[in-house]
Amino acid sequence: MSSNAQHAKSTIMPVKDCRSTFSPNRGALRALQSKESPRFISSRTVERVAEARLPTDFGEFRIIGSRSLNSNEEFVVLVQGELRHDQPTLVRIHSQCLTGDAFGSRKCDCGQQLRTAMEFIQREGNGAIVYQQQEGRGIGIINKIRAYALQDEGADTIEANEKLGLAVDLRCYDQCAEILRNLGLTSVRLMSNNPEKMQALEKIGVKVVERVSLLISPPEAARGYLRTKKERMGHLLEMV
Repeated sequence: MSSNAQHAKSTIMPVKDCRSTFSPNRGALRALQSKESPRFISSRTVERVAEARLPTDFGEFRIIGSRSLNSNEEFVVLVQGELRHDQPTLVRIHSQCLTGDAFGSRKCDCGQQLRTAMEFIQREGNGAIVYQQQEGRGIGIINKIRAYALQDEGADTIEANEKLGLAVDLRCYDQCAEILRNLGLTSVRLMSNNPEKMQALEKIGVKVVERVSLLISPPEAARGYLRTKKERMGHLLEMV
C-alpha cells in the first residue's frame, strides 16, 4: 500500500451516519402504512431562516436558507417562478459537490447536472432545487480528497470508501422532502439519475410522477466513476 493510502487510513476523520438522525423519535416525517394508503405525520425538523433574490445565468431565482433542527446541516433552496401545489413541479435534490460545482472538476458530472437542472427550470418557467450539505455522498470534503487519492491509484469510488472504512453512501433525503412539502409541493417531476432519491421522496409523502433524465455527455475522466455508479450502485445513466 502506498504512503498516501497508509496516511489516509491512519488519520481517518469520524463521519456521522445521517441516516440515524431521522428516526421517528427524533421528529422526522414518517409514513404509517395501512391497507388503504400511507398516512403521513409531519413534525417540523427544518426551519427557514433567510431568503433573498439571486440573479443567475439561468434567470432570477429566490434563494432560501434553511437549517436542520436536529443536526448541524444547512440547506439552500433555489426557487424560480410560481410553485403550484395542484400540479407536479420540476425539482432536483442536489448533494453538495465542491469540486464539481465550484471548481469544475472533470472527475464527476455533478457540476454539469446542477447547471443542466437550472437550465431546465429556466425553460419550464418554474421549479426548485434543494441543495443539501452532504459532500462526497456524506463523507465530507477531506475524506473525499482521501478517496480521490485512492482512486488515482486504481480503486473505484466504492473500493476507495471501503478502504477508508467508510460507507459507500451516507446521504439521506428526509429533510429535503420536508423542505419540498414546506414549499407546498406534494407531487414532483424529479430531475435525477438516482433511484434512491425517488424512493426516499415517495416514502415520506412526496409523489414522484416522472423522472426527468439529465442526459449529459460525461467527461472522459469521469467515465470510470460513472460506470461504477451505474453498474454497482444502480444509477440510471444512459450516456455511460
